[in-house]
Amino acid sequence: MKKSLTPIVMGMGLLGLNSVLMAQEEPIRLGVLEDQSGEFAVATRGKVHAIQLAAEEINEAGGIAGRPLELVIYDTQSDNTRYQEFMRRVLQRDQVDAVFAGFSSASREAYRPIVSQFDGFAFYNNQYEGGVCDANMVVTGAVPEQQFSTLLPWMMENHGGRVYTIAADYNFGQISAEWVRDIVEENGGEIVGEEFIPLGVSQFSQTIQNIQRARPDFVVTLLVGTAQSSYYEQAMSANLRTPMASSVNVGQGYEHLRFTPPSLANMYVTTNYIEEVDTPESQAFVERFRGMFPDEPYINQEAANSYIALYLYKEMVERAGGETDRETLRGIIAEGDVCFDGPSGRVCLDPRSQHMSHTIYLARVEEDHSISFPHVWENVAPYWLGDNGCDLTQDNPATQYTPSNPPGN
Repeated sequence: MKKSLTPIVMGMGLLGLNSVLMAQEEPIRLGVLEDQSGEFAVATRGKVHAIQLAAEEINEAGGIAGRPLELVIYDTQSDNTRYQEFMRRVLQRDQVDAVFAGFSSASREAYRPIVSQFDGFAFYNNQYEGGVCDANMVVTGAVPEQQFSTLLPWMMENHGGRVYTIAADYNFGQISAEWVRDIVEENGGEIVGEEFIPLGVSQFSQTIQNIQRARPDFVVTLLVGTAQSSYYEQAMSANLRTPMASSVNVGQGYEHLRFTPPSLANMYVTTNYIEEVDTPESQAFVERFRGMFPDEPYINQEAANSYIALYLYKEMVERAGGETDRETLRGIIAEGDVCFDGPSGRVCLDPRSQHMSHTIYLARVEEDHSISFPHVWENVAPYWLGDNGCDLTQDNPATQYTPSNPPGN
């Protein structure tokens, strides 16, 4: 069994006064548990690189409250048991101050009880199905009220109300499909088909035939991982050209660059960041990223979220006078103004749910797989948990809620 431990002390070799002063201070240790190999590595290697970039920038600028930042990195290899093993290791043996961890929702739910058990503080920097109300977690990725509540009404207005959903068969796909179902029906549409595909499946001929028979106005694709992404080229080969809508494709696995045009043509994705976002802040971020990692194939939303998360953590610790205690930092979040101006625009943490606001970009994949942006929603708050009773400033249920089981039920 391969176990990769790469502790990185950033900034200790720098010249000048900052390096001397920082060397005298106790480092802040950050655990990084991400898939650098395995099924999800295509979408997650960039997360590690983004954290390394932010750490280098922070250490070059004097660290966090004058303390150097040290990264302790493990390759979780897309294996949930490794998440559990390494989460125990970083919290017990490595004594990290906070942890950045996880791609799939299954990995998050595998390690989340361990974070609670050892009173840790974890950042989940991934788009997901929403609903986690847990004081030990900060979530910087986009959630359904930011992605589906924008995407689906726009798609129904522009393409029609008959919807077919295909989703990965685990908690992300199942709960996301529940959100899709509710929002489509609330807006007067109809779910004409729904399929849940086991992870690892790579043959979709029957699914494609089912969609062709149902004749939907668009297909919601919530497929995850290398195997399931085979769907798109198979659908193109079968001449299935129905418009597609997604919260995960392009923004995570950059399928528009990996697959032959026009297999993703006419796909619409709501994402809080992709490298094609044409703003000065995004362009500067891409330039710095590729300056450190020139071979990076794509800078996705999860990389941006991870970069932003480290700067939000820096903001919290510095406002706490250098303290890294979880309850102290939660008190800073509760003030309601922990924000950062980054590559995706201005973002802020919601104190009730400890989730992050986002600018949401509607990305359209063109015939040649270039990206256009038909619509942008500014400053969309993660409102669903808080509006339904999750308030981590008052209570910690440490629970994941769903549309059919909201807070307060």
